Amino acid sequence: MKASKQMKKKLLCGVIAASIAAVVAPTATLAQTVTATLKGKAAPGTQVTAFNPQTGLSRKATAGADGSYIINGLPAATYQVDAGPGTQQNVTLTVASTATLNLTAAAAAAPAASAANATAMEGVTVSASTLTEVKTPEVAKTISLRQIQTIPQVSRNFLEFADTVPGMVFSVDAQGHTSLRGGAQNDSSVNVFIDGVGQKSYVKEGGVSGQVNSQGNPFPQLAIGEYKVITSNYKAEYDQVSSAAITAETKSGTNEFHGEVFDTYTSDKYRSRTPAEEDGDKARSFEKEYGFALGGPIIKDQMHFFVTFEQKKFDTPITVSPGSDAPASAIGLLPTAAQNAFGSASLPFDEKLYFGKIDWEFTDRDRIEISTQVRRETQADNIGQGQSVSQSIFTENHDTRGTFRWQHSGDWYFNEFKASYENSSNDPLPVNYANGLNYTYKPANDATIIGIGAASPLATQIKGQEGPMISDDFTFNDLTWYGDHVLKMGWKYKEVTLHAQDAQNVNPQYTYSVDDTGTEAIPYKIQFSNPVAGLNSVSETNDKQYGAYLQDDWSVNDHLTLNLGVRWDKEKTPSYLDWVTPESVVNAFNSLDPNAQALFPGQTYAQTLAKGGINTQDYISNGKNRHAQNQWAPRLGFSYDLFADEEHVIHGGAGRSYDRNLYDYLQLEQTKSALPYQQININTASHPCVPGVNSCFAWDPAYMNGLPVLQGLVNGTNLGQEVDILNNDLKAPYSDQFSIGMSNKLGDWNTDATVTRVLSYDGFAFTLGNRYPDGSFFQNGSQPWNNGIPGFGSMIRGDNGIRTATTQVLLSADKPYTRDSGWSANFAYTYSHAKQNRDINEHYSFDYGSISNYPFITSNAAAKHRFVATGSLDGPWGFTFSGKLIIATPLPWNGFESCGTGCYYSQGESSHPIAAVPAASKFLVGGKIWGYREIDLQATKDFVVDANDQTKFYLRIDLLNVFNWKNFADYTSNSGAGAVGAPVVYNKNGNITGVPRTAKITAGFKF
Repeated sequence: MKASKQMKKKLLCGVIAASIAAVVAPTATLAQTVTATLKGKAAPGTQVTAFNPQTGLSRKATAGADGSYIINGLPAATYQVDAGPGTQQNVTLTVASTATLNLTAAAAAAPAASAANATAMEGVTVSASTLTEVKTPEVAKTISLRQIQTIPQVSRNFLEFADTVPGMVFSVDAQGHTSLRGGAQNDSSVNVFIDGVGQKSYVKEGGVSGQVNSQGNPFPQLAIGEYKVITSNYKAEYDQVSSAAITAETKSGTNEFHGEVFDTYTSDKYRSRTPAEEDGDKARSFEKEYGFALGGPIIKDQMHFFVTFEQKKFDTPITVSPGSDAPASAIGLLPTAAQNAFGSASLPFDEKLYFGKIDWEFTDRDRIEISTQVRRETQADNIGQGQSVSQSIFTENHDTRGTFRWQHSGDWYFNEFKASYENSSNDPLPVNYANGLNYTYKPANDATIIGIGAASPLATQIKGQEGPMISDDFTFNDLTWYGDHVLKMGWKYKEVTLHAQDAQNVNPQYTYSVDDTGTEAIPYKIQFSNPVAGLNSVSETNDKQYGAYLQDDWSVNDHLTLNLGVRWDKEKTPSYLDWVTPESVVNAFNSLDPNAQALFPGQTYAQTLAKGGINTQDYISNGKNRHAQNQWAPRLGFSYDLFADEEHVIHGGAGRSYDRNLYDYLQLEQTKSALPYQQININTASHPCVPGVNSCFAWDPAYMNGLPVLQGLVNGTNLGQEVDILNNDLKAPYSDQFSIGMSNKLGDWNTDATVTRVLSYDGFAFTLGNRYPDGSFFQNGSQPWNNGIPGFGSMIRGDNGIRTATTQVLLSADKPYTRDSGWSANFAYTYSHAKQNRDINEHYSFDYGSISNYPFITSNAAAKHRFVATGSLDGPWGFTFSGKLIIATPLPWNGFESCGTGCYYSQGESSHPIAAVPAASKFLVGGKIWGYREIDLQATKDFVVDANDQTKFYLRIDLLNVFNWKNFADYTSNSGAGAVGAPVVYNKNGNITGVPRTAKITAGFKF
């Protein structure tokens, strides 16, 4: 029975007031839904029922006086929908969508649909129409289970299929690391929501916890039903994201038992040689992937279970090559031991993934889901460009999560409550314990050539996050005022303990200078850890996250829909907010600058910094002058259906979205104080300094005898100790997003053309705070590395300031799969014009005195042109074929250009940032413009056991990079003074992105 209008208005006002109170008096954040909403028109007063015969789930709504109805909270699946005799239709709803279905006695074909068999779950045999969401301002696309099961795949990572969405790039780098990027922002700006729960990494990069520098997957692919990729203009319910939001729904059990087992294998016998192996033997390599899934009923029509397990064992080939800014000729200038470090190597990796879920429909209005996921992986890493095998690390990467969801459906509202707990850690350790020997090329600003020996103590880290989250979303779906409104509001509170150790007391590092005459005999700098007694080298804080949002989806009429939303977020990180700058550092700022006394008698170091535009009070914290920021994010959108038939829709929007500052940066004030990474400079011909002044020493061979000797040089002092100091007014990074586009339905094809503009601000960067006595940052092209804080070493200051500006043209055309047609196709083209003032992956920006001094140059985060095409075809005799094509222009190289000895640029620098595009390869059109080319093919043969195609064996072959195109990943700089030709070229003996031509064989069984 419907509530009275007066009662509903009172409840609405009460909920709005409660939400406002939640914002004003901080108590909580948001939750993201993966469920679908079904709405449309039926006969006034009739009862509309959506029934899933696979699980017994049933939801009902009553059509209003104007015939409109709304059913919220439907899991993506196939439903029998009816509003009385003669109206029944079978439709498939997709994840996180709002679909329109008008029910009439004639039972006409559903609008904006393709007559496809249900693909959201196994075991569907009824014919159904897939309803496509078109009235939305979101720039988004859904990845179906059909695509996940058929498209060729390099890695068994479900996020790889997001690569088929315009504006998205999934990549597998030379080390086998997988990453997902939206637009021209970094990987950390992405967030992935699984069953409505964000998987955000708060400590390390990568966007998803555990995904930084990993060959692994964040979640078992067998457990994913389908997912939606939103590249911009998401609604107010999405948080902690500034580029792409991925929302995925996991599979559930049904009233029948279904399962699958699989085993995939490849090795060096089934792949072509890498460029480094052309003249020698192949490095040993292999990939093994296997797993199973099982789901079924516990209580028919009420309770079901689903469990899955997957494991990956890899040995990935890798090439050790010179650093990108060092010429290949530098190899011959190195000592023999360093020269022998170059060549082929491999990276062992092992991952286990577990997932389990129980769902319970304990009434026809209530659904409970309980799930858990576990990730356990180990891998070798830090081998490749400029990194030798001996300096590699071994990382343990663990993630455990549990989630509880309760959904309740009323006649005119829907409520979803979620609670979760997570425990994630990423702990790398050096493979060797000894001295590290690093070689840099002097003519290219001391660019890294190679490191041998043992990894830096900075490679030894312990970082993670652990804690609970609760959230609630309330949807009011029966409000009429100048049209129909679906009003959604929610809150979320998360309390997560963040911990970080930035280094351990091991492996001193010695750096040698190399020029065209050879390698200098003694190091010009030595860096080493030096623990401070009584201080804890592990930083830990109880981080609290609050937020709330309000979203109104307003159907003004059959043509115009407005999407109006606003969200508020706030984060309290006590270790940053309550930090007190050590008194010794404050006193050092206020002490005399020893380098200034000859020219400016009586000048303190704070006064030196002030001349350089740095106010020390912006960085000195007394524990009370830092405050958590209120983040207000309006999000506005519209869609206009030209003919009210959902076939030609204009859509657009504008909105702001906030991300997070990683704790990996915020914790450095504490950990650098407790376990400083100190540096002493050696007076050498290449890098002269005055022994006895600041941290300069004359060379003594005894310095090679390890940590005790080096620590004895600075015992009882802060000499050479780096001081990391953060701005008192740090803000969270955010992006402003704008889009305008049009979607069209042309026969069986769905097309979209959209232009987006994304401006991101306040990215975090560390810069060198040191200044010369006159306040300058450059003198004769050199930086003031020897003019650090008196009695300490260099001042490293953390500020906001990295920015990007990206315009993209996004074109797509999709022909969904249907059993009748037997084929599908997808085309996605992205044009990108992107600028940035700093490499988005480089948060240490020491080339200029401030991040604001960096010029905007072409971004190295996005190819100018990128085209992805996929397709599948049902062949004869139980065969299924599919293919994938990727072509992209080269990613620009961001580096530095020098104008020669004694030549300086406008700010006094001897080199300045430039962007350049290396010479590339041909592919059918455009000449030598393509930096990435790949064609993958897949063929599967089913051996059916029963008549309904549900029980079968299958054999699958994936042939990746069919034509063995070399997609080079390593750059070689040619940007020095007097350089001839292009400023950068590919290192054609180096690493490649993706894989060489590789065959993978999979055998499996489904029932």
